Amino acid sequence: MIKPNVIDYDLKFASLTPRTYTDLIVVHHTGNDVDDDLSAREIHNIHQALGWSGCGYHYIIRKDGTIEAGRPRWAVGAHAEGANWHSIGVHLSGNFEIGTPTAAQIESAAYLIGWLCERYDIVPTANGVKGHCQLMATACPGRNLYNILQTIRGKAIWYQQNYRGGD
Repeated sequence: MIKPNVIDYDLKFASLTPRTYTDLIVVHHTGNDVDDDLSAREIHNIHQALGWSGCGYHYIIRKDGTIEAGRPRWAVGAHAEGANWHSIGVHLSGNFEIGTPTAAQIESAAYLIGWLCERYDIVPTANGVKGHCQLMATACPGRNLYNILQTIRGKAIWYQQNYRGGD
């Protein structure tokens, strides 16, 4: 599958641990009090202020559909306690308890997830692509994103089947 276009700001991290196994994609939202559109840089700064190595998510998808790199894909994330060691975190900017993902975010998420699933030999089903709330007690990724997660999975499968090419 053709690799998605990802903006990489070359964020600087404290020490990171390599992830040796990947069998899960975890979908998140920002969940702030407003339906914001935080960038990878902004999330990186917030997470560093919390004492983390930096952005805990591997990818951030902005409201306009732009995909930004967060934590390096090879590294253990800091996004889903208990599952970080074997998962990739995909974050959609916004509060999807009060807002809804944009059409551009949905398409970018589906394409990115399709590519990640192909790369790591994950089937984009409910077992391979989960909302954060399926792993722990949290409202994340917000009901308005969680309710369309199956649609995103289905689109990811479509992209896998129809966008063949280099990586």
